[in-house]
Amino acid sequence: MQIFDSHTHLNDDAFRGQVPEYIEHAKKLGVTKMAIVGSNRQMNEEAIELAHQYDNLYAIVGFHPEDALNYNDEEEAILYKQLQDDKVVALGEIGLDYNQSTAPKKAQFNVFKRQIDIAQELGMPISVHNRDAFEDTYAILKEKGVNDGIIHSFNGDAEWLNKIMDLGMYVSYSGVASFKKTKEIHDSVSKTPIDRMLVETDAPYLAPEPLRGHQNEPGYTLYTVEAVARFRDTTPDKIADATYQNALRIFGLDE
Repeated sequence: MQIFDSHTHLNDDAFRGQVPEYIEHAKKLGVTKMAIVGSNRQMNEEAIELAHQYDNLYAIVGFHPEDALNYNDEEEAILYKQLQDDKVVALGEIGLDYNQSTAPKKAQFNVFKRQIDIAQELGMPISVHNRDAFEDTYAILKEKGVNDGIIHSFNGDAEWLNKIMDLGMYVSYSGVASFKKTKEIHDSVSKTPIDRMLVETDAPYLAPEPLRGHQNEPGYTLYTVEAVARFRDTTPDKIADATYQNALRIFGLDE
């Protein structure tokens, strides 16, 4: 079994000084590739640095909506340069956050749209963050004609799933999909086309059952794979293989 953690934050302080140990533990659990996600200039740089240290790590760089007020022409120029790095596979995480971000909606819209424009110019997929902002996120994606990207940690119902599928995008399921009371997400998992699904940890956040409440880590993608398999009445091996191949495809990677 090979698993691709399509969205993790090994560049977070929670892993500082222990990255080799977490990578080794992930391998023991079958997680052989990971995409390390940035959120601002510094986190982007650290994601790229980690990706260059390990063959099986890749970087996703962009400005998170919580950092929207720090985005300007200078930062955009630096981001554009970071995106040229050969270990960068997507632009993200970008999007809208109506829960944690203090940035006004107008600022979030502007930064989201500007980064979509860059991704489309460069022919790169985007990794989309959405928190309590499904309608506006979808409206912008549709307005911009986005069909190459991922809704990370998807937690929408079947109606929202269908909207995202109609755009031509992928959805990525995190540990939230394993929680016992997230029935709408379980339903979406069962209805997602197998060729449009990814798995992730979003570590150090959102640890899956049976480790909910603990610090998450890339190796725990295995538990999300197992949960997805249960809701689809199939085997973890099949989910791992399908999501692994899907990640390679969306990120433009070879085996």
